[in-house]
Amino acid sequence: MKFYLFSAVLLVFLVFQSNSQEIITAVQYLDSVSEVYSGIKDYEANVTIRSGNNDMTGNLSYLSPYFLRIDFDRPKDQVIVFNGELLTVYIPEFRAVLNQAITPSRRPSAGATLATAQGLNLLKRNYTPNFLTGPEPVPLDANSQEMVVKIRLVRRYVSEGFVSLIISINPETKLIRRIEGDNIAGSRVQFDFFNIRTNLGIPVLKFQYNTESSAGAYLYNNFLFRDTD
Repeated sequence: MKFYLFSAVLLVFLVFQSNSQEIITAVQYLDSVSEVYSGIKDYEANVTIRSGNNDMTGNLSYLSPYFLRIDFDRPKDQVIVFNGELLTVYIPEFRAVLNQAITPSRRPSAGATLATAQGLNLLKRNYTPNFLTGPEPVPLDANSQEMVVKIRLVRRYVSEGFVSLIISINPETKLIRRIEGDNIAGSRVQFDFFNIRTNLGIPVLKFQYNTESSAGAYLYNNFLFRDTD
């Protein structure tokens, strides 16, 4: 009789302990990822951008809060640079340099399109997060041995360009491994980040575009919108 009584008490204790453990939500998990990125002053990573059947690969450099540069090896020699005030895109295939002046009111969206603290803050504000399958790590792809935590974000406002996003996060480093976005046209854009190196002391000068590399190219200003828009 004493044995059964002890077993019952033990069972109740274990159930209580299980139920009293904190259950982490997708919002809390995303907050922990934001906390990691808020401590990153700069980083470099190899990046692959996939849209439809097109793949672009290159090296990404980021300096907080808004500086961004991608030097592509596919398409070869293509460059995207944002120095906080000017967005420059060099397309060697067409010998074209596209410039867009960015006002302070537009700066957050121009400089926070990838894995950054500013980008995560915008996502939390404009999207509703939920775990795709739960807080436990799952394979990145069907046959992958790489494990990630996947969070699905659904837009709160129709003005957002992506209807939904899936963010895959390394559970150990809390760094973003992949971002997948479905736009209003039903197309998917995917960003993959590899070999991420943080807090390297990247100088601001890295985000100044070298005009010598595009000598003789056609120049197009305000290719996205006018300064007064």
